[in-house]
Amino acid sequence: MTKTFAERLREDRRLVMLRLLSEQPGYRMNSSNLHAGLHHLAVAATRDDVATDLHWLKDQGMVLLEPVPEVPSLYLVTITARGGDVAAGHANVPGISRPTPR
Repeated sequence: MTKTFAERLREDRRLVMLRLLSEQPGYRMNSSNLHAGLHHLAVAATRDDVATDLHWLKDQGMVLLEPVPEVPSLYLVTITARGGDVAAGHANVPGISRPTPR
């Protein structure tokens, strides 16, 4: 089955999100900063794209999401060991691009 361009972009965006989290002290950041990191790296994403991908990544066991009660729709995002393995290329998950060697 051939993937659409939109599917490839979504898979790449999810990988970039995991890589950004894996490079942070404490392996976490808030969803707004994650959106800003994607924008800085020229990865097109709306806030809704980020929220949707974060919930998908959570369902796959890649991240933990902790809502910030004072700010609706803001989450603290922490990468899991499984997410770190995917970001490093040690594991493959359908729906997330496989990283190329660095």
